[in-house]
Order: sequence, then C-alpha cells, then structure tokens
Amino acid sequence: MLRGLWKLTWLETKIFLREPLGVIGTVGFPILLFLLMRRMGRGAPRTALPALLSGDLPILAAVMVALSAVVSLVAIIAIYREGGILKRLRATPLQPVTILLAHVLVKLGFTALSLLALVLVGARSFGPSGGAPLVSFGIALLFTTLCLLSVGFIIASVVPTARFAQPVASLVVYAMLGFSGLFVALDRLPASLQVVAHALPMSHAVSLLRGIWRGEGWIAHAPEAAVLAVMFVAFTALASYVFRWE
Repeated sequence: MLRGLWKLTWLETKIFLREPLGVIGTVGFPILLFLLMRRMGRGAPRTALPALLSGDLPILAAVMVALSAVVSLVAIIAIYREGGILKRLRATPLQPVTILLAHVLVKLGFTALSLLALVLVGARSFGPSGGAPLVSFGIALLFTTLCLLSVGFIIASVVPTARFAQPVASLVVYAMLGFSGLFVALDRLPASLQVVAHALPMSHAVSLLRGIWRGEGWIAHAPEAAVLAVMFVAFTALASYVFRWE
C-alpha cells in the first residue's frame, strides 16, 4: 500500500505541476495577496491599521492557502470523475483510500510549500516578539487544511459537472471567510449568525491559527482543535457516504 501510495502521490504531483494556473492559484495567489496587503499597510503606525493589516494578515494568507488547496482538490476530483479517470483508478489493485489519500498528500505538500514561501517573503516579521512559532503554526495550518479538504470531497461529490466544480467550491469555501472572524469579530455578529459561524470550521480554524501565531500554545486552544477534529471525522464520514467514483 505504501509503495502504491508513494507512486500515485508522485504522479499526481507531476500532473499538478503541469498546470501553471493551478500552481499559481494554490501557491502564488495567497503570496501575492499577502504582499499586496502588506504593502498597503507599510509606513502607517501599527496602532492605526485595521486588525487585518496589522496582526491578522499572516492568518488571512494562511487561510487563503488552505482554501486554495480545497478549491484545487474539488476541481481535480470533478475533472477526474467526468473524464472517467476515477473509474479506471478504482478498477486498479489500489485501495480506494490510497487513491484519495494521494490527492490529500499532494494538497498538504503544496500547503506546506506555500507556508514556506510566505515565510521567505517576510511573514516572520508579523510574529510575536519578532518571530512566530512557525513549526507549531505550520502544524496547525496542515491540521486546518486536512479538515477543510474533507469538506472539499463533499463538494466534489455533489457538483454535477467539472465545469461547475471550481465556481461552486470557491463560492462555498470563500463564503465561509465571512463567518471566520477575520473581517468582523464574531461577538459583533447577530446571535443567529454567531450560531452559523460556530457551526462552520473556518471560525475555529482562524481562532486556532491566530492563537498559535501569537504564541499562546496548543493547550490554550484545545477546544478549537477538538472541534476541528470532530468536524474532520464527521465530514470524512459524510464524504465517504456521498462520494461518487463515476
């Protein structure tokens, strides 16, 4: 199983790299967004900047990395299904979990690569005391991405055709940003919308990433991590039920 997983993961990586737009969307776009927004806040007093530009910009960039990976996953799975590739892979000796896990590993790998690129372009300067706990933050980002990828498999299963996969995925996952707490504090939302926000993974993901970035540690944010873990299990179970190979 491990040998087949490694070969399929490597093959999917090479296929993904052959599509420049996919790489730009997954790796390049979050970095460009980070650089653009950082430039907007350069030169202004830190206390005069909106929270998003002064302290939460790395969190937004990290979330965009995760969401880009989800949108890319949905598009690829939908294209593979419509083209009959999933059906042919299903007929091989490879286990279904191996086939799907290869796609997950590719997205996690590019998420890690994107985080490294963000660090290289200056994300470190936003960390507490001049340096964020990047290893811990990277683990939190991968953990968050894994949870969101389980949502991606659900979306990929319900979209009717590959043509609608990316627009529908973008609409769903980026709409969750509005309930993440990055743009508007959750306690400022109406009570009904707060319930919606807490029912979505993005608000817990942002709270976890924000806390880890500020050096608060995993124990302080164990509730968010636990909620994301439960959501991952629930979304994975639902995805396994609704996932279509053809």
